[in-house]
Parts: sequence; structure tokens; C-alpha cells
Amino acid sequence: MTEPKQLRAFVNGSAVYVTLGATVLDAVRAADPAAAGEVEAFTRAIADSRGLVIDAATVVTGGAVLRVVSSRAPKAVRPGDQP
Repeated sequence: MTEPKQLRAFVNGSAVYVTLGATVLDAVRAADPAAAGEVEAFTRAIADSRGLVIDAATVVTGGAVLRVVSSRAPKAVRPGDQP
């Protein structure tokens, strides 16, 4: 039996297909590129099926249920910003 080359995950209720080894951010990008940009900008985060925020670099597992949620993380400080 051969291994599948793609996995199905669910992002905000929509099924997406990603390649083996893809990250949860890749799955979000497949479903909604704008939302993926917000995750990269730290204004949104990705939560698992339990509602726990997970690292965007986490590798997707088949059947994963993901949600894009508001991020409570502090915004990154850029050089020259006042504290």
C-alpha cells in the first residue's frame, strides 16, 4: 500500500488538502491567504480542535481541525519604537 501524498485538514470548517509535511500555516494559507498573512503578522493565531493556540510551524496531521482566532500575543517591538 502506498502512502498518501496529501492530507485533508479543516480550517474554519472548510476542507483543504496539503502535502505531507505541510505546516498548519500552510493549511490556513490554502484556505484563506489573507488569514495566513494575519497569522504571520501576529494579529491572528491558529487554534486546534480543543481551542488551544498552536505554533504555526506545527506539522499538519490528517483530519486536523484548525481555527484562526484573535491573537493576544504582544505585538513585536520594532527597532526605534518607544517602549
